[in-house]
Amino acid sequence: MRLTQWTDYTLRVLMYCAASEDRAEPVTITEIAESHGISRSHLTKIVQQLAARGWLETTRGRGGGLRLALHAKDLCLGTIVRATETDFSVVECFEPSLNQCRMDQNCRLKGVLNQATQSFLAVLDGVTLAELVAPVSSFGDKAKTQRVRWIPGLPPA
Repeated sequence: MRLTQWTDYTLRVLMYCAASEDRAEPVTITEIAESHGISRSHLTKIVQQLAARGWLETTRGRGGGLRLALHAKDLCLGTIVRATETDFSVVECFEPSLNQCRMDQNCRLKGVLNQATQSFLAVLDGVTLAELVAPVSSFGDKAKTQRVRWIPGLPPA
């Protein structure tokens, strides 16, 4: 399974804001765009959607910017991915109107792939936005790989 660019950029925006929660000044779209080498206009559309969902607070004008509307610990990765991904149909037989498979009645692949998709989402459901930007010690045993706190404006370690 591959996440869309929209979901990737959504996660980057939310993670950047989560990593910047303690900052006095809000994060700006330009700041995120420059940090990640992403089009500002593309991020503007993503930020509008995130604000409409109630995940970001936006303030216009001088001194304005973005802040998380929820605590990072209250935003689940699975919820974000489900909201931004439009298609979890791994193979055509997941979508009855497109299914041309002649083996559909006798095939167990659909069930296995559906179970794998549900397992993928279940793992994402167990991770919060706060955990994605947390220091290794506060992430606990959930991490099998070492994670380092990312600080906006600095390259990832």
